[in-house]
Amino acid sequence: MESYGEILQKTREEKNLDIDKIAREISIEKRFLVGLENEDYSAFPGEAYMVGFLRNYSNYLELDTNFILKLYNNKKIQEAPVPVELLAKRKSPFLLPAIIIPSVLIVGVILTISILLVNKKKAAQEDNVIVASNQTINKYELNNEKFAKRIYKGDQLLFPSNNGNIILTVKDTLSSFGLETPSGVIYTDLSEENEIDIDGDTLSDMIVYVSDISDTDEKRGAEVSILLRHGSFVSDSANQIENINLATDLKTSRPYKVILEDNRAYPFTINVSFRGPCLFRDKIDNSNSVETYFTSGEVFTANPKNGIRLWISNSNVVKISLIADTQTFDFDIGASGQVLVEDIKWIKDVDGKYKLVVVELD
Repeated sequence: MESYGEILQKTREEKNLDIDKIAREISIEKRFLVGLENEDYSAFPGEAYMVGFLRNYSNYLELDTNFILKLYNNKKIQEAPVPVELLAKRKSPFLLPAIIIPSVLIVGVILTISILLVNKKKAAQEDNVIVASNQTINKYELNNEKFAKRIYKGDQLLFPSNNGNIILTVKDTLSSFGLETPSGVIYTDLSEENEIDIDGDTLSDMIVYVSDISDTDEKRGAEVSILLRHGSFVSDSANQIENINLATDLKTSRPYKVILEDNRAYPFTINVSFRGPCLFRDKIDNSNSVETYFTSGEVFTANPKNGIRLWISNSNVVKISLIADTQTFDFDIGASGQVLVEDIKWIKDVDGKYKLVVVELD
């Protein structure tokens, strides 16, 4: 029977998929994908990371994830060291009469001690259950700012809507992050970016990313990042923007890309996710520019009224999502190592239409 690593590599090659492209699309470094195909445990910082990456890679290749994980667990059991007691040499038969009486006494002592230890362990477990049941339940209000925190089973997230807050409860922090929503419990795996519809309108309302979760201890909670997709969910019709630049005023020799056209301009949301290290600078509307160093798995979000200027040191590791008028527009920009300066803003064209455009500056 083929091992899980052989199945991963064979499936990727049969589908003629480039491993570098896969790494970019599922936000897992190439060295970890190679480690999975080579079944190299030492390539990973911990088993939880390996299992999470294995699950994501298997899903991407459209394999039976449960079967792949079963092969992984079987191999781990097979490679586990044989207990020392099974390797010990048997004593010669003629020694048995000489040691049988002392052995009986020793066994009796061991049994007595074992019973005491078991009772003590049960008492300790009961104490732990009592402590866990009295654990404080934290409530966090979600807003337009990025939410990044370690949260625990039972914690609640308050999701804003036009009809008041919707309570989302953390139901699972073991192996996968489970969040209870009005439509049921939605699970997000380690290193997975999951878009969730909260209010049942078929539109993505928020993005959940899990950067750390345990396979063995749910009390450790989960390290998650959450971004809202639709800003405050309150109509922006009263916030129509004025003083929009004319298309003829654009100071660039390069053509611009039109994202959206409308009869008016209004605030929009931008989410930037990073697949690798990047020095990033942003200038929102007329505010001062802010420079930040981002690493793989981190996300930047902003809600410009008119526009935003971005300086990006390594554009190949960046994916941008724009949300405007309840629509979402996703696009990648640039090549590996390419430095870009771009404006994403509203302009007014000669036909009187307002256009949300991406302009690459010289």
